[in-house]
Amino acid sequence: MSPAHISLAEPAPGTASRPALARTRAELATLLAEPAGTRAVVMTMGALHEGHATLIREARRAADQVVVTIYVNPLQFGQHEDLDRYPRTLAADLEVCAREGADVVFTPAVVHDPAPLVTLRAGPLGEVLEGASRPGHFDGMLTLVATMLHLVRPDLAFFGRKDAQQLVCIRRMVADLAFGVTVVGVPTVREPDGLALSSRNAYLSAPQRAAALALSRALRAGAAAGDGGPDAVLAAAGAVLAAEPGVEVDYLTLARPDDLGPVTAGPALLLVAARVGTTRLIDNLELVLPLVNGPGTEA
Repeated sequence: MSPAHISLAEPAPGTASRPALARTRAELATLLAEPAGTRAVVMTMGALHEGHATLIREARRAADQVVVTIYVNPLQFGQHEDLDRYPRTLAADLEVCAREGADVVFTPAVVHDPAPLVTLRAGPLGEVLEGASRPGHFDGMLTLVATMLHLVRPDLAFFGRKDAQQLVCIRRMVADLAFGVTVVGVPTVREPDGLALSSRNAYLSAPQRAAALALSRALRAGAAAGDGGPDAVLAAAGAVLAAEPGVEVDYLTLARPDDLGPVTAGPALLLVAARVGTTRLIDNLELVLPLVNGPGTEA
């Protein structure tokens, strides 16, 4: 298929030039056949918000060519999860891609047909935190991400730090399996009141959204107590969550940023997951825990 037969995304009036739109692997391969200098990819499941727009902007600054993928990946949804009700807003998503300067948008109807018999496993990283509540989620995510990396062949791949466990898994997959791509983590984008941007925020009623603010408040309270060590961090964050009856906490924990193992000092992730109504939300914050009984310190 020649490039002339590949459709173009329609941007909003007054926006930048339209990205080329590929709906099949063959169309994508045609669009990416010519050398483009540095290529970056931003993988999404659509329902794009300012967090996704920030990823595309960061990719645009760093690369000569930016590819955005839009695909709701069935492999990472469990039997009772929200695959069918996950928001699908392709027209609006294409406007965001055009506005932020994406060159190519890959939005296939299906990526794996038939369903793959060979998949990736996240191993121990996929069995804790989100993985404990969502068995197989990270296996499905990594299988899709690996496939997209092979199809797009990027030099850089941009992911948000809000999905901290996902980012850890992807970085380890890239390192452990020798993928030739640099993974770039982009800081969490938040609403002015602190709520981390998420496509699932659309499910929240006004009272639920107000209750959801307890997650970011808890993280800030925990970080403010950081000088007191891990117990103080968790106590401060836990107190904020306990005071909000509309939040049902799944986990609140500290973990190492590289492998999600236990951490008592140094760089750490403070992670929280909770249900507000029927919507599951996650958030995290990076902090540094003080050394205890280390060199130059007193017992």
